[in-house]
Amino acid sequence: MLARLERIEKRYLELEEQMALPEVTADLKKLQALAQERSGLENLVTLYRNYKDKARMLEETKKMLTEGLDEEMTAMVKHEIESLESQLENQLHELKLALLPKDANDDRDIIVEIRAGTGGDEAGLFAADLFRMYSRYAQSKKWGVDIIDANETSIGSIKEIIFEVKGKGAFSRFKYERGVHRVQRVPTTESSGRIHTSTATVAVLPEAREVEVYINPKDIRIDIFHSGGAGGQNVNKVATAVRITHLPTGIVAVCQDERSQHRNKTKATAVLRARLLNIEQSKQEGEITEQRRSQIGSGERAEKIRTYNFPQDRITDHRVGLSFHNLPRILEGELDELINAIATSEQAKQLEAQLV
Repeated sequence: MLARLERIEKRYLELEEQMALPEVTADLKKLQALAQERSGLENLVTLYRNYKDKARMLEETKKMLTEGLDEEMTAMVKHEIESLESQLENQLHELKLALLPKDANDDRDIIVEIRAGTGGDEAGLFAADLFRMYSRYAQSKKWGVDIIDANETSIGSIKEIIFEVKGKGAFSRFKYERGVHRVQRVPTTESSGRIHTSTATVAVLPEAREVEVYINPKDIRIDIFHSGGAGGQNVNKVATAVRITHLPTGIVAVCQDERSQHRNKTKATAVLRARLLNIEQSKQEGEITEQRRSQIGSGERAEKIRTYNFPQDRITDHRVGLSFHNLPRILEGELDELINAIATSEQAKQLEAQLV
């Protein structure tokens, strides 16, 4: 590992030298490419240099024990050695994490799809709770949230909602939310106080750039229709909603949130492109089934990544076997503690795999 870090630091120094060359500074495109590569290595090189500095300090401190120190000074030096060894161990762990393969999608904007699963109206109300939770979490990160399409009912539940989250690092956080979410609570309509179990599914797709996914105009059918609000209310007089069908795959993308037909078409195209990119990435990863299907499952109660238990004020993430209390606070968008625990668990699995 240290030899690999040496090579990375050497490449970092080469990039700095190249960026200082007159012929490179005159070529903006090349300069930007080198600067981008250098930026990608900077954090790792800084961590490695700090590690080397700490290792040198440890060796110098150990040498002091051979200099005939008195008992009190020897005890102080030994205590300093223990402290430096602990710091060095922590820095080594940071380096191992920094060397883990980066998810190429982590910095992308995303498209999130939430659908009510098993449980009728209660599942729809839970889907609405999830949408509000994710919206508030995104807002706490100063990320933009933009609804693309929503199928709401008059009681405030959501059958399906698709929305964009725009902000650097959005996928790196939301990707841990993919799967089936289960809720256990007493519905407001339940007079006997009986606890119901319902589900909602969450899919998170990285947005695709236009150059990554080419959509042949001959492969799509575009339908324009009137958009409507909850329960068929608030129907627009002008047809602005857009439905795009990708004929080769049968994928359908709809957007009716904007009053402009052009903007609806742009958003629907972004959804279609993200779904096509997701299929292609799944094929490249050698998955047998499309990743989006594995993310959302079938919505049955038995399939779950997380349970929201209202009577016990507890959220349990079944992937890491951890429970968190103060459920209302988490539903208000305070998700970092939960997401950090899952991310740490995933990193540990990756580190373990590297040692096999």
